[in-house]
Amino acid sequence: MLIFVLNRVEKLEPALNKLEHAGLRGATVLSSRGMAMTLDKYCDGSFLGSLRAMMEPDREENRTVFMVLKDEDVERAIAAVEEVAGSFNTPNSGIAFTLPVDFVKGIQ
Repeated sequence: MLIFVLNRVEKLEPALNKLEHAGLRGATVLSSRGMAMTLDKYCDGSFLGSLRAMMEPDREENRTVFMVLKDEDVERAIAAVEEVAGSFNTPNSGIAFTLPVDFVKGIQ
C-alpha cells in the first residue's frame, strides 16, 4: 500500500489526474491535519504554533491518499505525484511511504 500526504491541497486533483493517466486507479482520499497544526489549535501562542503560522499562514489541513498497488507500480505512482506536486524531499511538501498488504478483497 502506498500512502502519501500532500501538504499543498491544491495539488491533489492534478496528482490524481496524473495517476489516472498513468493507469493507476483506486485511491482513497482523506482530509487530514498534522500534529503541529493540531497542537497549534490547542496551544494558542506557543512558539511552534507561531512559527508554523508565519511559514504557512493559509494551510489549515492536508490530504492523505491510500492506494493498494502492485509493488512494481509504486515507483511509477510516486513519480506521477511528484511530477505535479513536487518532490517529497522538499521540506513541508508532504510524505510518502509504503506498507505491506497481506490481504485484499474487493478490488480487481
